[in-house]
Amino acid sequence: MTLDLTTEAIAKLSPAELIGTLERISPDDPALKGVDIDVIARGVDPKKLGKDDFAALLRALGALADGGADLDLSKMDPSNFARIISRASKDQIEAVVSDPALRTRVLDEVFRRMEAHFRSDRAGATKAVVHFHVLEDVYEAIIENAECTINKGVTREARAVVTLTPADFLKLATGNASAPVLFMTGKLKVKGDLGFAAGFMSLFNIPKA
Repeated sequence: MTLDLTTEAIAKLSPAELIGTLERISPDDPALKGVDIDVIARGVDPKKLGKDDFAALLRALGALADGGADLDLSKMDPSNFARIISRASKDQIEAVVSDPALRTRVLDEVFRRMEAHFRSDRAGATKAVVHFHVLEDVYEAIIENAECTINKGVTREARAVVTLTPADFLKLATGNASAPVLFMTGKLKVKGDLGFAAGFMSLFNIPKA
């Protein structure tokens, strides 16, 4: 039987049915041709999913993208990406980050988007390096020449080193938490230039859900 994954058909599927379909379908199935990842994102509300279902959704999308389907997270609209992260519970985020491959996929995508959302007009002559420690993953943001470059791993000495959990980082990067509040509640730790670290996210256009 040919699967129907038109926008109208996806809208009629329950979240569980949609996830099950994505887990079963082959990346080269003709039904996936023209499927918009944003339609899938809008059809899923993490609050209506179980603890492990959110991770299952991202894992299924990743497997299809790896197989050649046009469903990579990089294609998802920033507002939709921010929405699904903001509506995911702490337990759902923990289920994502407990899978090393899935955690890397999501964190890599978030940091990639930081380069794209950098506000060069706000940077001026700023020249600085910030290291982010998220569990055992370390990312480096280099600000210079009114540009932002993201590296995985450390290549330069940091002006500030920021440490926080994956769940809190994802909330921060999608506009669902503020650095000062996270710092005041002990969820964000900074070594080095605290003032610069506190205002670092103002150098970016943070997507809103």
